[in-house]
Amino acid sequence: MHPRYKLAVGALALMAAFPTIAADKDTDAVIVTATRQATRANELLADVSVISREEIESAGQSTLEQLLARQPGIEYSVNGGVGTSSNIYIRGANSNQSIVLIDGLRVGSATSGSFAFSRIPLAQIERIEILRGPGSSLYGADAIGGVIQIFTKRGDGKTRYNASTGFGTHNTTDTTAGVSGGTEAVSYNLQAGYYQTDGINARSNPAVASFNSDHDGYRNSNMSGNLTFRPTTGHELGLNVLNSNGTNRYDSGTATTKMKDYAVEQNVSSYSAYSRNRLAPSWTSTLRAGRSIDDLTNRTDGMATSAFLTEQDQLNWQNDVNLPLGKAMIATEVLKQKVSGTTAIQVSERTIRSVLAGWSGSLGDHRLQSNLRHDNNSQFGGKTTGLAGYGYQLTSDLRAHVSYGTGFRAPTFNELYSPVSVPSNYQGNANLRPEFSRNREVGIDWERGSHHFSSVYYNNKVTDLISSTGIPLQNVASATLSGSTFSYSGHQGNWNGGANFDWQHSRDDVTGNRLVRRADKQFKSHLGYTSGAWMYGGEWQLSDQRFNDTANKEKLGGYGLVNLLTEYRLEKDWRIFARANNIFDKKYELVKDYSTLGATLFIGVRYTPQ
Repeated sequence: MHPRYKLAVGALALMAAFPTIAADKDTDAVIVTATRQATRANELLADVSVISREEIESAGQSTLEQLLARQPGIEYSVNGGVGTSSNIYIRGANSNQSIVLIDGLRVGSATSGSFAFSRIPLAQIERIEILRGPGSSLYGADAIGGVIQIFTKRGDGKTRYNASTGFGTHNTTDTTAGVSGGTEAVSYNLQAGYYQTDGINARSNPAVASFNSDHDGYRNSNMSGNLTFRPTTGHELGLNVLNSNGTNRYDSGTATTKMKDYAVEQNVSSYSAYSRNRLAPSWTSTLRAGRSIDDLTNRTDGMATSAFLTEQDQLNWQNDVNLPLGKAMIATEVLKQKVSGTTAIQVSERTIRSVLAGWSGSLGDHRLQSNLRHDNNSQFGGKTTGLAGYGYQLTSDLRAHVSYGTGFRAPTFNELYSPVSVPSNYQGNANLRPEFSRNREVGIDWERGSHHFSSVYYNNKVTDLISSTGIPLQNVASATLSGSTFSYSGHQGNWNGGANFDWQHSRDDVTGNRLVRRADKQFKSHLGYTSGAWMYGGEWQLSDQRFNDTANKEKLGGYGLVNLLTEYRLEKDWRIFARANNIFDKKYELVKDYSTLGATLFIGVRYTPQ
């Protein structure tokens, strides 16, 4: 029997073992990202995860990348310690084949196609929703692998102040403070924080010409805020803001210049205003306008050497209509992307105008979803994507779904217009076509009480892939991203925990080689226990070997990590916590010749009024 099917049989056996456990039915989470409409999790026909504020605080993680990589179907790479450049891979897709939203706004760099995950502190996040699989029919370009939406903190109830501070290995300090509250008419939140660490040496190999034995530190200052006004029932006005500015050191240069001070200063921000209005008992209109900014400057000995700025102005109008059968969504969007910097390019801005529609509903035990979107890009014309899904409630505890969806990635400004660079064998090509994907998946979910098990198989064919090098670049490659994900989460009494296993097959169709820095197998688990004022938690993560190059010659070994967390409640609102990561000091690489954190310890105190 194929190992993948052995796992499926084992998972079904695990499900059968749970009926004897008595547990109260949890309130089903309401998720927005999977359909762009508030939908209960047990009604979705998609592979989704939700990371709550409680999970963020109880996880043994210190960065957003580490927290995301704990989730099913996700892995990451990082070029050194905290604050350095990193990539997130969803279901084996390239990092620029997934999009990130903050409070509904698209964020990231339109020159590189990347998002600075390291610049978003966990203290500013209230909730994260992850959609695995094609999201272009909902959100447009670049959502081939999935969508990550980050929601900043909100306020309600009486005025509450919160604060947290701590100190850890490598002279790391992390401090945050905020205030929130609200009434039926007004709610508000303001949060600010500062993070600093001496860090580690970003380079791990002394034989590399740029190796410098100094520590490459990182500092970050950040703030977020929101204000919501509800003048009358069914009408809401809101403002959201997030700003994060971070600077990290790194190793660069040659044998004669490597002792210089190299640093990256990067500011990530988003600002938006919205008006949500119930225009009729069955019709809700939401108008949102905003801007996101990604501003990066490279410095050598304090002097700016290069700069890259992306500004994205966004306007969308969405209408949600409850029908006699199901609910419909009709929306239109305008996105204007503008780039500037030290590298001169032929075209520095583009406009994308989009229309989209969707419908979802239930007929007895049958569930249906369909979405269609057309994006008209001023650079290369139009692209239409869609999704069709069907689900069936097999029993009161067991449901299944199948879906087919398409996605695409738009070429970045660098890929289109970058001037020739002979040392790196790179030149843009204004005639590049968008990458395109076709995804098929089937999944099964079992829920009983607080226990949830899911199994998903997917097969995503990506064509017209843009080569990573070439003079000029070309649409010459294709890849197949297939795999199975098995995950469990639940709690019983004082215990809570979860585990997930990914069997992934991400291959270049031409060479048959693995895609760079993607493992075939991953296992992640966590377990927590509460006893009186004490909380104890642990995590165990295993990753298979990977390759650092497209030829699959440079092997990156597999690794296993163990993290521990404990918390003591002094009284209702005060907690002391300690987090120990990689407690066995495992030496491993996520990118060849770049260091990762060894054993670390962080101890802090948190004030969070209930």
